[in-house]
Order: sequence, then structure tokens, then C-alpha cells
Amino acid sequence: MKKTVHIISHSHWDREWYMPYEQHHMRLIELFDDLFDVFENDPGYKSYHLDGQTISLDDYLEVRPENREKLEKLVRDKKLFIGPFYILQDDFLISAEANARNMLVGLDESYKWGEPVKLGYFPDTFGNMGQAPQMMKQGNMDAVAYGRGVKTTGFNNVVVDEDYTSKYSEINWEGADGTEIFSILFANWYSNGNEIPAEREAAIAFWDKKLADAERYASTPHLLMMNGVDHQPIQKDVAKAIALANELYPDYEFVHSNFPDYIEAVKATLPEDIGTVKGELTSQETDGWYTLANTSSSRIYLKQENVAVQNLLERITEPLATIATDVTGHYPHEMLRYAWKKLMQNHPHDSICGCGVDSIHRGMMTRFEDAKQVGNFVRDEALRHIETALNTDVFPEASRPFVVFNTEGQEKSGLVEVEVEWERIPFNDRKPQENYYELVEKGTPDVLVINESGKSVPFEIVSSDVKYNYDLPKDAFRKPHFARYITVRLNMTMMPSFSWETFALVEGKPEPLTSSFEGLENASLRVSISNTGQIDIEDKVHGHTYEDVLYFDDAGDIGNEYIFKQSHDGTFITSKGLDATVTVLDDTALVKRVKMTQTMMIPEAAEDLLKIEQESVTEMRERLSKRSTKLIPLTLETMMTLEADSPILKFETRFNNQAKDHRVRAIFNSSMSVPTHESESIYEVVTRPNAVSKSWQNPTNPQHQQAFSAITTDEKGMIVGNTGLHEYEVLDNQYLAVTIHRGTGEMGDWGYFPTPEAQVLGETTVSYAVSFHGRDDKHDYYRAMKGIQVPFITTQAAVHSGTFASKHQYLVVDAPDAYVTSLKRKEHETDIMVRLFNLSNDDATTIHVDFEGTQLYDSSLLEIVTDKPYDTTLKAAEIRTIRIPDVK
Repeated sequence: MKKTVHIISHSHWDREWYMPYEQHHMRLIELFDDLFDVFENDPGYKSYHLDGQTISLDDYLEVRPENREKLEKLVRDKKLFIGPFYILQDDFLISAEANARNMLVGLDESYKWGEPVKLGYFPDTFGNMGQAPQMMKQGNMDAVAYGRGVKTTGFNNVVVDEDYTSKYSEINWEGADGTEIFSILFANWYSNGNEIPAEREAAIAFWDKKLADAERYASTPHLLMMNGVDHQPIQKDVAKAIALANELYPDYEFVHSNFPDYIEAVKATLPEDIGTVKGELTSQETDGWYTLANTSSSRIYLKQENVAVQNLLERITEPLATIATDVTGHYPHEMLRYAWKKLMQNHPHDSICGCGVDSIHRGMMTRFEDAKQVGNFVRDEALRHIETALNTDVFPEASRPFVVFNTEGQEKSGLVEVEVEWERIPFNDRKPQENYYELVEKGTPDVLVINESGKSVPFEIVSSDVKYNYDLPKDAFRKPHFARYITVRLNMTMMPSFSWETFALVEGKPEPLTSSFEGLENASLRVSISNTGQIDIEDKVHGHTYEDVLYFDDAGDIGNEYIFKQSHDGTFITSKGLDATVTVLDDTALVKRVKMTQTMMIPEAAEDLLKIEQESVTEMRERLSKRSTKLIPLTLETMMTLEADSPILKFETRFNNQAKDHRVRAIFNSSMSVPTHESESIYEVVTRPNAVSKSWQNPTNPQHQQAFSAITTDEKGMIVGNTGLHEYEVLDNQYLAVTIHRGTGEMGDWGYFPTPEAQVLGETTVSYAVSFHGRDDKHDYYRAMKGIQVPFITTQAAVHSGTFASKHQYLVVDAPDAYVTSLKRKEHETDIMVRLFNLSNDDATTIHVDFEGTQLYDSSLLEIVTDKPYDTTLKAAEIRTIRIPDVK
């Protein structure tokens, strides 16, 4: 039977990487211009695959807007194949929702141009998420293609005792929930057909090798040749090269192909024994060096900022904008799309992974700031509209009402701090400072906080200040003023999902609050700290004590932005036994906070040999550099906060890093020894083995996490949360080590690219937390750990009538074993969309969602309208989107 060789022309386009963004950008302009030329002048050049991302179209038109019609024609004529994503992301370092929005926006943008390629395209992601099959199926994808995660063996070298190997480049991939999708592994990488010779002798040498390589893994007579590679200029004579190949190899048919045709042909000829891989594909059965998981600790400041902006958009701004639409009748689709696109421009794998040259990552911080400011604007506008609709006339006329919102899809407790404007003096004929001093001299009045029933609510005054501010009326010029602001702290207890409650600040003599606990203790936890930094925690809820819970370690790093490689001396410096100074910062009825200070003496850098090894492009595993013998101090100030009624101990560690080429970790001791652990990943809590495969050689086993990881048994467990600290490792089946700093001096990969800013010198602050579960409440603590990343949201109100009750639950969600990731309006419409996923990969759970008795319907990640009433059973590991029709 004659075999068909499908040659797909492409260029894998890292938007920014080893050169600054605009350097890559200008080369993209040249690539498109060349495409127009070859399509116009060579009828044998059939098609081009635009790397699965639509942002390249935007980037081109930013410089050549006059060529929009040319692009549209190429897409309509199925010469230029686009989509389905907006960018080529890193799966694990962005949120579940960001992964979904990448597909949602990418497909939406694709359909504006024509027909997208229905292929989940992950050519170079640094590992593949276990929920990709379910997500891609919900996105109506026919197949997926990826380059990492599975080790191929070839059909003559079948391996049957490993889970992440395949004898073929065609594989079924089963996701966490059991969904299967056909997948294509680039077994010979996505460059196996690059630069095909158009001269006879060179072509023979090329094809003899390339055909043998492809046939080693192919399960069908259809062989895939990817004609391109990273930033590869298009091969203009590929039609000539294909014609020559057809002449030289009559037993093969060489065609200039595309993914839709290739997938259809392969699927029609698949054997029954192609095999199946399951769950996350993170190169578990390789030697472990090039999983690239250490990118999760490169430039941690990027990850922290990304988490902050993601949380703002998906867990604060969108829920508030959804509520405000009931007032305005308008949802700010365009503003939110703009903010999401700005944010997602930081999500390509080389960008969010922090593995590019320094100027790229400086630019990312500007994009983060842009997206954040749009999110803040939309949030504040939503709050303004909601406030105007509130019925607050239950409060005294002279009071200062304020509203507290829980924008999370779960019941939530915790502290909230609210800044309330008590009195203002607008700028007038006097000098501004006269207004300032008038307010200062008046001082802070005695105040109370009351609820809508007029009852006094326990609170604490945090601060009172006179500050400059201004208003920007919608129908008048700006209005500056000075005002007295009083910041109060309340304890919100079991606030329902997606709800609000209104309070007011009034004059009155407050009752002093008293606490029944001394030291770092509340009803859930008792924490003790020794003068050598040993932290013991009693879990009073479940009756367990955990000793020596936290310490820090420091190791030399002679690797690069992609990979941690410990310095050749192999030594660790730890905080164990070091003198610890403990200072009380807060000791009130609502919050207990202490600061523990320890100083570790660490080497100032790697020895000089590392610079030579970097400049000579010595492969990372062959480096022999040790650490410098000169020691400098690394002072760690760790704040521990225990809020009233909270079962979570929060940590904030600050340090001024002046050392280079090293890694710092916070290491939690679970006092348990277990073979597996759990970690929040993308739309799932995944169980991962602690042990590595027999082929693993890397001394470390770094892993990705979202908001938490846990060492857990059926009886109890320790949960370690974080904010933007995506790298962890389980040590000796007992310790959970979270990386809080990693500094390296080069990008790595294929050359020498110095990155001094990747050393992350200067002030750093990281946040993390710990809690403990018992036999039956693990998911409650998982959800609570997610919840600490998002604060209660507040806004000041006036006293007036309105259609919204002053205390109300907007949307009822009762799903104790699930987590809600999104509340938004349907793209381009106003139906409400709620998304959640089952926290268990093993058991189904029951969910209850109610919106004023409205009939609800099941939907998908693409927000497809169906007439299927929503199912209250959420299957194991299921991702569910529920549509609430807009009946207003």
C-alpha cells in the first residue's frame, strides 16, 4: 500500500523568548509578507498552519492594517489555517479559567476570520494538564497534538509496564474524568520536516532518514512531516522539494497538507492497538531532567502578579459585573475581553514561565498592570451601580453605610478591613492645607458599627487618617477634597456564596473586645514558637499535634531559568536550630500576629567557574561549579497571622535577597509518611505519586501546583496553600517543600543568554499558609485554602432607597465537594454562566444551584446554549458550566 507523507508548513512562533518582543514581532511581519508572496506566485504552495494561536493575526495587523482583506481571503480559501487558541499558553502556570478563556477567546476570534482548526494544539507546552481531554471535547476539538509528556518506544520496542509510554505517535488520551480524545505526539518533534532539500542528493539523504524516523512510530500509512520550527522563515521552494520527493520515492505520495486533512486520513486508518495514556502528561517516565517544571519557580514575581490579576478578573470583577448587569442591563464585554487579552499576552509558555531575556519580563509587568487597572475600573463601576440600587434607608441619615461582598462561590468566613470616609471638606476658596488641618484638629470621633437591624457589631479600629482624594463625576469636572477616613476591621462569619451585607458606621461609644485566648491561638489552632524557630501546631478541631512544622533551606543553583541543578558541592543550609527572635505585632480579639526573624549565612554566589560554564554553553548536567566561600546574611522575617475563628495559619515571609545562583524553600513537616500526595491543578485535585519511575535520574522531582498541595491520609492531613508559589516537591514521603525564591543568571536552552534580572535581587515578599483536615472534611479545607487568595470586597454607600435588599444572596451555590471557578455573563450576551468542578477524581457529588427559582441549563466551556436542564449530579472530576437565562 502506498504511504502518504503529509507535509504541514508552519513556524512555531514564540511571541517573545530569546529576543525582546519587538524583535520577534518584526520577524513575524516579514513572515506574513513572505506568505502573501508565495501564495500569490506559487500555485504549488497549498497551505500554512499558523501555530494554533490567533494573536499572530493581531500582531501582524498592528503594523500592516491594510492587509486585513488579504488575510481574510487566505483563511476563507483554507490556505491559512488558524486557531483554536488565542495564545500558546503554559497549562500549569495559569489558572483553570485562564486556560478556558484562552480557548473561548481564541475560537471566538477565529470565527470572525473563518473556520478554526479543531485541534487542541500544544506543541511546546512544558507538560500537559490532565483535564485537557475533557476541556478539548467541551471545546468541540476533534484531536490534540503535543510534543512533550509521553515517551515513545516504537512498534518494535513495545513497553507494557509503564503508563506514559507509547509504541505509536498516535495515542488515545484519557482525562481525569474518563473523557478520551485522539492525540498526536510529535515523536520526532515539530521540526521533523524542516528545510526539505530541493536538490537530488541532499533530498535522498534527508528522506532516507526522515521517512525511517516517522515510520518507526506511525501506526498508519499516513506520515506527518512538520515543515518548520521555532521562528522559522517559510520554505518558499517547498512545492519544488515535494515534487522532487514524489519523483525520488514512487512508493510514497508526498502532499502539501494541513491538519484537518491529516487527522481525517489518520483516523480512517487507525489500528485497534494504538494504546491509551491517562491524566497529566509531564514526562514522568523520562530521566526527569527536561520536564521543565522548574520554570514554575523562575522569576516568582511574575507568578505572583499573574495570580493577583487572574483572581481580580475571574473571582472579583466578573461576579460583581454580573450582579451590576441587573441594574444597568449592560455587561462590559468589550472591557473585560480587552483585560483578558492583555493578561493572556503574558501567558505564552516562555513568558509566564519566566524563561526569556530580561526585557521581555519587564514588559510583562506593564501588561499585568494594564490588565489590573482595567479590572479595577470595571470592578469599581460595578460597585457604583450596585450601590445605587441598594435599599439602605434602614440606616440612620447621619450614618456612613458600607457594603461587604463575598464574590466567591462558597460560604466564607474571615476578617475584612473597610476604609470608611467619615467627613470631607471639598477644595474651596481656602488654601488646601487649611482644610487638611481642620480635619486633623477635629480628630477621630467615637464610632460604632451597626448592622441593618441597628445592632452593634464587634469591630476594631485599624487606623484613622486625613487624606487627599478626588471624585470624577460622570457629568461634571473632577472634584478634589480632603477627608477623614476610619478603617475598621470586622469578622465575617459563614457569609453565603455570592452575597452581600450592609453595615454602617455611626457615632457612639464602642464596647471593648476581649479575647479568651492568649498568644497565637484561637478555637481551631494553638501555635508555639521556640527560640530556635521550631514551630509546633495543635489542631484543636481534629485533636492532632504537628511538631517542627516549618523550616527553610537554601541550596546553590547552577542551572538556568528552565532547570534547577544543585551546585556541585551538594550542600544545604537550613534554618534549623538558628536563633529566632519573635515579636508580637497584633494581639487583639480579632487577629493575632507575630514576626519570627532568623538569619541564615549563605554563599554570595556560585564560584567563578559557573560564568565560564555558561559562556561556553556547557550542558547543565555537566557543570561542576560549586558555591563561593564568601558568606552573606539572608534574613528571613516571617509573619504568622491567625484570625479569629480561622482554621488557617497564614505566613508572609520577607527578605532582601543579595545572593545569586541559589534557591530558597519553605519546608513543611507533615509528621506522616505516605506514598502519594494531592495537589490542585487545572480543574482538578490530582493525586501524584511521591516515587519516581525507574528511568528517572534527576535528584529532584519538582511539581506544579495552583493554590495548594496536601500530604493526606483517610484520617488526617496537612494542607499547604500559597499565592503564586507554583513549585513544590515532596521529600521523604513526609515533607512538602515550597520554593519561595530561585535565582539564576542565564536563560538556558540552546545558547548563552545572560539574564541578570532573573537573580531576583532585592526585597521579596511571599505568602503561604497551612491548615489541617480530619476524616470527613478535607474538601472543606481545600475550598477554604482557595478562598484566602480573594478578600472580601467593600464599598461605601449612601443612605437611600433602592430595589436591592441591603443583605442578600444573589446566587445560591451549595456544592461542598466542588469549587466554583467562574460567575460571568455569556460572551456577547447577558445569560449568566456559572462554572465549577468536582474536587474528587473518584466520587460523584451533588450540587445545588438556584437563582430565584429560574430554570437552569447545562452548557460547556464554550457556553453553548442547550435545552438540557442542569444535572444536580457532578461526576468525578467533571467540569460543569451552568447557564442561567437572563429573564430580566
